[in-house]
Amino acid sequence: MTKRFLFAGTVLMLLLAARPASAEILVFAAASLKNALDDAVSAYEHQGGEKVAVSYAASSALARQLDNGAPADIFISADLDWMNYAQQHHLIRPETRKDLLGNRLVLIAPAASRLSVEIAPGFPLAKLLGENRLAVADPDSVPAGKYAKAALEQLKVWDSVAAKLARAENVRAALLLVARQEAPLGIVYATDAAAETGVRIVAAFPAASVPPIIYPIALTAASKNAGAAKFLAFLESPAARPFFEKQGFTILP
Repeated sequence: MTKRFLFAGTVLMLLLAARPASAEILVFAAASLKNALDDAVSAYEHQGGEKVAVSYAASSALARQLDNGAPADIFISADLDWMNYAQQHHLIRPETRKDLLGNRLVLIAPAASRLSVEIAPGFPLAKLLGENRLAVADPDSVPAGKYAKAALEQLKVWDSVAAKLARAENVRAALLLVARQEAPLGIVYATDAAAETGVRIVAAFPAASVPPIIYPIALTAASKNAGAAKFLAFLESPAARPFFEKQGFTILP
């Protein structure tokens, strides 16, 4: 499944690169935004806005694609680090950068699971896994995985599960591993769990255990599409707020 997801993303990138810059607004967005952003795009186009195409992937992959000259107009990262990377490499217009959304981290299991656990310092995650693996986005680079590692380190359980990870390309791929019962437990955003009927939330991570989960947005430095600024303004406006709140995102001031 992960290979098919990566292949599809590669094909989409090639198709986007072949399009004229003025054809439509191109958005590079963190995979966890898919449901909310798809709804926002549909509403924007229905109201007469320009056509919008979105490429979803891990923020790390998207930032690197921008660095390699990929033709996006807007970048939405799932953490500050990869937006900082984009800014440091002069890939975005800093004056357009804004912290747009917040999220929460949760422990999930397949929908039929009856597992119950309280997430607290030293909770028995390794014991719950047994010989199985914990589905997470790659903690070396993908925001959801980095948040998961930070939380587990804070809770003093990282060392017990570090060798038991099923590392996924992005958070949606980790979600699918649990939904398809290929992993008994996973760590994803609350918004991802809400979008997948094949999983249930076992417990939410205490806010104090997780660094603030922030989604920044910005126009890219290379964008030549005059409509991109209008779509950016729409995403930051009250008109787009219901699409994000419906999926469980927090709107940042």
